[in-house]
Amino acid sequence: MLELILQRDGKREPAGFEVRRIVNAGFTGRDQAAVQRHIKELKAHGVPCPEQTPVLYPKLARLITTAAGIDVVGSGTSGEGEFVLLVEPNRILVAAGSDHTDRDLEKTTIEKSKLVCPNVLSPEVWDLADARAGWDDLVLRSYATAGGKRTLYQEGRLAEMMTPDDLITLVRERTDGDLAGTAIYSGTLALLGGELICGERFEVELSDKRRGRLLRCDYRVTPLAWMRG
Repeated sequence: MLELILQRDGKREPAGFEVRRIVNAGFTGRDQAAVQRHIKELKAHGVPCPEQTPVLYPKLARLITTAAGIDVVGSGTSGEGEFVLLVEPNRILVAAGSDHTDRDLEKTTIEKSKLVCPNVLSPEVWDLADARAGWDDLVLRSYATAGGKRTLYQEGRLAEMMTPDDLITLVRERTDGDLAGTAIYSGTLALLGGELICGERFEVELSDKRRGRLLRCDYRVTPLAWMRG
């Protein structure tokens, strides 16, 4: 059970979400040229990319957190800025999140590279019904900090990405059972610099200038190094 805060009409109220399943979507851009740029970035790092897109990767339900820090195996991991849909029986919540990935393992298997790291989620959320107006103008951006240097890593309007309705339809078509309790990670944007940054901190923002509000996912990344060989 995730304990979240719902932003609504300038107020904040508690909102719990029980996670039954996690789906990480990939290569979901509306602009296929941008999708191909992202595939090129991954191929340049030796990642075996799928022949057909978009794709969906399942994730264990317990591998999600709103914590301010995560532990990882090794230093070769990095985040991906995404919007997240939290499907409830009578509504859908929107969060900012990161599909944190082991880049070394990704060169062998994308699916398992996501299973060895937790997904991270903003502690605050919106109701999708309140965010539909002006959805395409929402801005998703991420920052990566490595060696103390903070870099704008990704930035783009949600007009570049698959719509919430199309994303939900895709997941429904490719999975069995009710979607209630499913956290759907949207897939990500191309990297501004074209290079992966594996560092000690990752931040994701989903900005709604129209309503003057912001969702933030901000966490430290700590490689396991406490056991002597």
